[in-house]
Amino acid sequence: MRYEIRVEGQMSETLAKVFPELDHVLMAGQTVLFGPVVDEAHLYGLLSRFQSLGLRVVEMRRLPE
Repeated sequence: MRYEIRVEGQMSETLAKVFPELDHVLMAGQTVLFGPVVDEAHLYGLLSRFQSLGLRVVEMRRLPE
C-alpha cells in the first residue's frame, strides 16, 4: 500500500528524517509525505510519530497501486 499524508506547516529536513521510509515535498503551508506503508501497524506507528512530534495531520489517503 502507498499513502499520502499531508501535515500542516513546512517540516525541516532534520524533522523529515524522522520518517526515512517516506519521501516528502514542501508545498504552500504544508508538507506532503508519501510512500509505502507495510500494514496497519506501520500506519498507526507513523501517526503516533506525527503526534509525538506535535505535527498536525490534515489529510491522509491511500494512493492507487
